[in-house]
Amino acid sequence: QVQLVESGGGLVQVGGSLRLSCAASGRNFRTYAMGWFRQAPGKEREFVAAISRSGSSTTYADSVKGRFTISRDNAKNTVSLQMNSLKSEDTAVYYCAANSHIVVVTIPSEYDSWGQGTQVTVSS
Repeated sequence: QVQLVESGGGLVQVGGSLRLSCAASGRNFRTYAMGWFRQAPGKEREFVAAISRSGSSTTYADSVKGRFTISRDNAKNTVSLQMNSLKSEDTAVYYCAANSHIVVVTIPSEYDSWGQGTQVTVSS
């Protein structure tokens, strides 16, 4: 398994931007597909975005498509989530996760490793 640590969360106004980062330990980062999930109070954890091992394939939840961008740097063992045009409904704890699938997956149970989460609060 890989250890993951998120950073970059915080408080931002509606319409603002934040960039989340996830640092992975270990030498085999490029063998993991990566994803971002979020969980708001009282709600289920939901898929946000995912990226393939090479970074050539990405997929997004409809709710963030066109506003969020996932990327990765295999040389630095990092994956990022650029969040623009933030809405109040984007408020949640955001989690970075890793899985060993070849294809991009969106289901939380398919992910093997999780970070501790970082809080994103969007105020109106």
